Amino acid sequence: MSTIYDYIIIGGGIVGVSTAWQLQQRYPDKSILLIEKETGLAQHQTGHNSGVIHAGVYYAPGSMKAEFCKAGVEATTRFCAKHDIPVENCGKLLVATDKLELERMQALYQRCMQNGIGVELLDLAALKQKEPNIEGLGAILVDTTSIVNYRLVTEKMAEEFRALGGEVMLGTLVEGLIENESEIIVTCRKSEEILALSCRFMIACSGLMADRMTKMLGIKTDFQIIPYRGEYYRLPEKYNQIVNHLIYPIPDPDLPFLGVHLTRMIDGSVTVGPNAVQGWKREGYGKVNVSLTDIRDMVTFSGFWKVTAKHLKTGLIETKNSWWKPGYLKLVNKYCPKIHLADLESYPAGIRAQAVLKDGTLVHDFLFAESRRSLHVCNAPSPAATSAIPIGGYICDKVTEKLRTECLQPVAMVG
Repeated sequence: MSTIYDYIIIGGGIVGVSTAWQLQQRYPDKSILLIEKETGLAQHQTGHNSGVIHAGVYYAPGSMKAEFCKAGVEATTRFCAKHDIPVENCGKLLVATDKLELERMQALYQRCMQNGIGVELLDLAALKQKEPNIEGLGAILVDTTSIVNYRLVTEKMAEEFRALGGEVMLGTLVEGLIENESEIIVTCRKSEEILALSCRFMIACSGLMADRMTKMLGIKTDFQIIPYRGEYYRLPEKYNQIVNHLIYPIPDPDLPFLGVHLTRMIDGSVTVGPNAVQGWKREGYGKVNVSLTDIRDMVTFSGFWKVTAKHLKTGLIETKNSWWKPGYLKLVNKYCPKIHLADLESYPAGIRAQAVLKDGTLVHDFLFAESRRSLHVCNAPSPAATSAIPIGGYICDKVTEKLRTECLQPVAMVG
């Protein structure tokens, strides 16, 4: 079976679906196909996150993350309002628990000012008034933080995409990519059928498999995806009102991940987490997950050993707490002493698709790679879900510009 499309997007997470939806709006006469290997959309990073619409507190001023996040908050809440998707504007508190964190809190407050985010500093008394069950010396209140179900957002975008004439092909695994002068041939497996699809231009938003997509096309890059597991627990229903806001830590600037926090979910429950432990399988969401292929790719990549050595002490502590529940509880009790060991109920883990460079550097901002007829989103870090609409628009802009400069085909954009 052989079918020719103008555009093929690989990856049915929220970034891929947002891109497909917006590309179809710009080019209603073009044939656009979205391919996803799972039988449903948003099955990986999009469907395994905390559902937070982030305000952009942590991100360096002027970075793509900061700009995308700020635009994403407004775009996401507007999209949800238009399509009756529930959103709860619960706000976030970044809590300082010691003198060092109080100093870091001041620096974080200044970053909020630089990013144009309206926040309020709370002293101990004000913190206690807003959160009676939370311990801390002070906090930053971020009113613009909300929660949502990103799977619902993704599915609604896909529905809009289909209504505009786009096609979604689920359960379709990409097994090979060949680029020639006039097209990219995408070889896929759908059940027992082999499909030979082709397109004038391809966009890969493949998350955990981003580096493998670039390798299929022979694109030289200096990064690899290293999976890190974020493990969560859910609190019993009796604790659904234990916090009024999301409770986040003041981050250690020397560490790559935020640390354990308390998150109100859109279904009314409260989760604690995530930690950050080494994953040994890119799509391993259970307690014990091993993929020999994924392990081989990691241990033969020099950047893996360098980043592991750099953060070895932290990694060992995180791993210990992953297997020793009282250690995990201690991280939770730092903010909320009322929670006990028996209150930590099982909850699905998430996997962060972290791009790591050969020198061991963790890529904290967005990373792209390209060939003449393809564009690859190689790193889409948090807050990618919050920022999915402006990211999709940015990708569409890059594709439009690339088509013009490469003179690959006439471009007639609507609007």
